[in-house]
Amino acid sequence: MSDEEEPSGLIGGIEKREIVIADYDASWPEKYRTHARRISETLGVAAVRIEHIGSTSVPGLAAKPIVDMLLVVADSANESCYLSKLAALGFELRVREPDFHEHRMFRTPERDVHVHVLSIGSTEVDRYLTFRDRLRGNPGDRRLYEAEKRRLAARPWPDMNAYADAKTECIERILAAESADETSDGQIEP
Repeated sequence: MSDEEEPSGLIGGIEKREIVIADYDASWPEKYRTHARRISETLGVAAVRIEHIGSTSVPGLAAKPIVDMLLVVADSANESCYLSKLAALGFELRVREPDFHEHRMFRTPERDVHVHVLSIGSTEVDRYLTFRDRLRGNPGDRRLYEAEKRRLAARPWPDMNAYADAKTECIERILAAESADETSDGQIEP
């Protein structure tokens, strides 16, 4: 992997990978817990919050077999608080996006775990968790999202980011439905 950073924030450039959607795997939560424990023990108080996010965090939802994790730190722009420690655990820095909430993304060499790093107070933290919780609690949206993922995965993509971008419209509709439900009566509907 090159140390050059691409304008898109990708470190090492675009990688063409096949998009595979697997049926839900009950081992995904344990994989998350194992990595969360390692990260928590290594970062200590610097790890303000660690959450299982993405499709693998939603029981019954088919997903790419990549466990997504959210690591919230005081300031994700201050890489000195976490970068070398995550690297010592074997995580590789793959994305550095200073213009997008100072987002960083690390992955395992096996590419089966992604750790998204954001700062306390980032609106993206709430979006990740709101989307996850909506899918956990709303079977209709869960089915809609799974169908969209399967439809899109059947198409050729230059890289995984293009596939992810293609899901944006569906994700935004689901988040808008959640917002409408919260606004309609002040409570989240099941």
